[in-house]
Amino acid sequence: MGQINTTELFKYWRKRIFISLWLTYATFYFCRVNISIAIPGIMEEFGISKTAMGAILTCFFLTYAIGQFLNGQLGNRFSARKFITFGIFASAILNAVFGFTSGVFMAMMLIWGLNGFFQSMGWSPSVKTIANWFPLKMRGRISGAYGSSYQMGNAGSWALSGLIVGLLGWRWCFWIPAGIFVISGIHWYIRGRDAPETVGLPSIEEESGEASPTGPVIKENEHLGFVYTLKAVLSNPKIWCVVFTLFCLNIVRYGFMTWIPTYIFEVEKASISHAAYKALAIPIAGSIGALFTGWASDKFFQSRRAPMVVIMLILLAILTWAYPKIPVDRGMWGLVCLLLVGFAIYGPHVLVCATMCMDYATRRAAASAAGLVDCFGYFGAALAGIGSGWMVDHYGWNAAFNFWIVGIVIGIILMIPLWSYKPT
Repeated sequence: MGQINTTELFKYWRKRIFISLWLTYATFYFCRVNISIAIPGIMEEFGISKTAMGAILTCFFLTYAIGQFLNGQLGNRFSARKFITFGIFASAILNAVFGFTSGVFMAMMLIWGLNGFFQSMGWSPSVKTIANWFPLKMRGRISGAYGSSYQMGNAGSWALSGLIVGLLGWRWCFWIPAGIFVISGIHWYIRGRDAPETVGLPSIEEESGEASPTGPVIKENEHLGFVYTLKAVLSNPKIWCVVFTLFCLNIVRYGFMTWIPTYIFEVEKASISHAAYKALAIPIAGSIGALFTGWASDKFFQSRRAPMVVIMLILLAILTWAYPKIPVDRGMWGLVCLLLVGFAIYGPHVLVCATMCMDYATRRAAASAAGLVDCFGYFGAALAGIGSGWMVDHYGWNAAFNFWIVGIVIGIILMIPLWSYKPT
């Protein structure tokens, strides 16, 4: 009777935690990628070049990267419920302030840079929470489903921002999302819980029969110390392959996420609202890619993640080469290509920045691994921000697409040594 009760309680709590965490992390993107839709309006009002706008974006990515590493360590130590809520409130305030900007370049860099740091309080504690609640045999599927949160959040942010810019102007696409984000933070604080032990349930190792007689045993979501988590991550060569793969993948991911609305606006001569809606193809298809690759890595490769990453990156390289070559008057083909790009970007992205972190670092250091991986990933995003903007200013859009392709090829090479590794 007790076992049945425990099973039902786990089923209830896993559903509750997953839905709450999915909704919460989706809204992080309402106060992160909203700036992509505001870029043409900001550049027009203040006379800012793409290189300068790229510098503002790069400031966000750099502080996000640093924050990911620091908050990855802190995320293993402190309550994810409180930690994530604090980051949400701080980011919402900074978005509201950015909407009042008067075009002072340094102030814009400072505000958006601080936003990057507080945005980094979301991912690592989220990965830790997933690792605390779901055993190894479920992680590929659950990580894929959870990864769809930030694709749908991206899509929701662009759809909302495109509507707002068309009706009210670019400033409102910072103010309205900030209000939504605050509501999301309150919801997470009420509904979230850190681990089964915090609600009186056994650990997932005990519940799933994966408990090991060796190594430290976690009770009540115990933190094993910064020395343990750092050593578990920094001394693991597999983690470093994952780190630099995400660095390369984020060059193309944020290349598309940040600059494609502007590309559609300038090259295809679409309105910014239409550009935002067309760019939605990337995150919408990305959610399908995340679900597919998580499932496929468990189903066809016995939880080996690297083969799926390599296959998807090869497809992504081909699509990135093809997209700028599609004639402007073939809009439907361009839309199809963007759908496939989103599918091929976000599928491997979820495996690299979430599932592989849990596989290689275990739940004891999952947040630390996710923080390190995402830290370097956002150094890649920073390079995509100012690097892509500078290339477009000086050499045109084709140079930027070629830059992204180079990143993809290097990522493929880095994943090959992990091809045969199966998590234990």
